[in-house]
Amino acid sequence: MNPKLKAVFQLASVVSAAFGLKQSIKSAREKNDKLELADAIITALGLVTGTALAVRALRKGSDDQ
Repeated sequence: MNPKLKAVFQLASVVSAAFGLKQSIKSAREKNDKLELADAIITALGLVTGTALAVRALRKGSDDQ
């Protein structure tokens, strides 16, 4: 698969996961569930890392040309 296309799909995946994450954080706060909130925060950190990797892949792809 084309690296740029793969990075675009990864970004789309991160965006869709972010919408679900927002609801998870809201739910955890409403229930005052610290374990659920910790899980949501760790998931958010993974999304940040995934975004950074996808952006780097897109930049590398544009530098190669």
